[in-house]
Amino acid sequence: MSTEQYVPVYDMEDLEAEGRTVVQEDGQAIALFFHEEEVHAVDNRCPHMGFPLVRGTVEDGLLTCHWHHARFELEKGDTFDPWADDVQTFPVEVRDGQVYLDPDPEPTVPPVTRWRNRLADGLQENLTLVQAKAIIGVDSVARSATENASGERSDPRAEHGDGFGTPLETAVDFGTRYRAGGWGSGLTTLSYMAELYPAVGGRDRRRAMFAGVRAVADDVAGEPPRFQQYPFQNRELSKARLKTWFRESCEVRDDDGAERCLLTAIESLPPGDVVEILVAAATDHLYLDAGHTLDFVNSALATLAHLDWEAHAAPVLASTVPLFTEATRSEELSSWRQPVDVAALCLDAHDRLDDLVAAGSGRRWDEPEGFVETLLSDDPGAIVEALCDAIAAGATRRELTDAVARAATRRVAYFATNNEFGDWNTVHHTFVYAQAAHELAGRTDATEGYRACIDGAISVYLDRFLNSPRAPVAGPADVADDRDPADVRSDLLACFDEQGQVNRAGRLVVEHFSCGGDPADLKRVLGRALLREDANFHTFQNVSGAFRRFDSLAALEAGSADDPETGHGEAVDIDEERRLALVAGARYLAAHTPTRRSNEQTFSIATRLHRGERLHEAE
Repeated sequence: MSTEQYVPVYDMEDLEAEGRTVVQEDGQAIALFFHEEEVHAVDNRCPHMGFPLVRGTVEDGLLTCHWHHARFELEKGDTFDPWADDVQTFPVEVRDGQVYLDPDPEPTVPPVTRWRNRLADGLQENLTLVQAKAIIGVDSVARSATENASGERSDPRAEHGDGFGTPLETAVDFGTRYRAGGWGSGLTTLSYMAELYPAVGGRDRRRAMFAGVRAVADDVAGEPPRFQQYPFQNRELSKARLKTWFRESCEVRDDDGAERCLLTAIESLPPGDVVEILVAAATDHLYLDAGHTLDFVNSALATLAHLDWEAHAAPVLASTVPLFTEATRSEELSSWRQPVDVAALCLDAHDRLDDLVAAGSGRRWDEPEGFVETLLSDDPGAIVEALCDAIAAGATRRELTDAVARAATRRVAYFATNNEFGDWNTVHHTFVYAQAAHELAGRTDATEGYRACIDGAISVYLDRFLNSPRAPVAGPADVADDRDPADVRSDLLACFDEQGQVNRAGRLVVEHFSCGGDPADLKRVLGRALLREDANFHTFQNVSGAFRRFDSLAALEAGSADDPETGHGEAVDIDEERRLALVAGARYLAAHTPTRRSNEQTFSIATRLHRGERLHEAE
């Protein structure tokens, strides 16, 4: 080992007399200990929460921090307590009565690897502070590595850098391997935090990954591991046969058979064909598991869009099989059978789809005036017929799922607060289902995608009384148009500090649009409001869904501009639809805030430790 970079830091005779001291070198505090006739040097800041280790106890080669009693092997710094992390040690020598040390030793592992390993520890032990530290650490390393000469950073999603990719991939691998129940709310939260990531700024990107990783760890904690099946040896099986076998296995709730069929499809078919198989099975029954099945499958596919398909498709998609085999089927629920048998209406329409699609082949559908109001009406027969007529007139899956999603958005935006609080999730589930259906329509052109339009529209119908009366959502004419948008955003953020500000939050969103504020700035504020909370699964899901709804409308508008044969037509006011999407998200968020914000406190502690700030006060 080269000793050229060793520097003198303390008199050996004084250290022997004192037993311990602190020296400053290159801006860092280093604790020196004389123990068992040897000199040891460690970072004076306890890696757990920064307490000065020089004030700890050394006995039998063991250094104990007095704040939380973390213990460290003194020579190499290894911790006895995974929640504390290893402490940095520094090589030392004694020369001519002086203690020398290397203030900048070579790391034993690359920083990104170290933080990835710590993130894995945090997931395994469900330690939120460790998770937060690891996410901040790996993002800090990634930012330093990717900053270009001008000081600007490229788009994180396009770049897919370590600060985004490492937490995502690590948590996906952990969640799909160690939860026997498969893809659940934790991995879905992670997925939608990944979608939220580019819409928020600064430290909120770290907060987003922290929220997703934290949700995965919570969902896995206490669960048995998952053991993946194997694909069939025959790789020549056709899509049609594998699709049939997978659906039949799901029909009889055969997890193992369904998983082997799906894994074989992943091995032998293009990704688009695999998506078709999943969408078909997810719509063989009505509104599976209150919409969660379709949404969770969509979230798994959204996650794979950020990962390598060949490496991750099998574990990710195999973990979705219980969503099909264990799901509640809405045709078995009395609410879908009484007082009107809406399940029969849906199933009959499903049976007509092949003929309707054939009738619409080569035709272009123009959305008629009032189409969404028809979907919001109290006549389920008329709703289903309107959808069937649209399919026969050439409506695409993207167009129809968008119309249903716009109707479902209104159920949330117009939700009356005189309903029971739990009914927020009734309209929320419909909205999330409809948006997932729309996104899946962009992943496959399978005819089964039309089923989700029909089922989603009937769920919109079943939610109708939750808009009776409709909440008083402001329009552009009802709000000021001359305020500084930054002041509006400040007022909006303050809304989430006080309970019951549901309607005010919606009004401020409208006002921000009327004042010419940039929607991207508005989304960043809504993201900030969400990520500082101890939000539950549905709140994360809803606000992410509102952002994706907003983005979907922008994408459809762009498609319409590029190709006059596609898009909404004049019947749809895109600006109003975008506004309503964020109104819906803001109202739902306001209904579920504020919380205790304990996770924000953890994140703040991790951030301050990363900066080298002091968390304790000296005596």
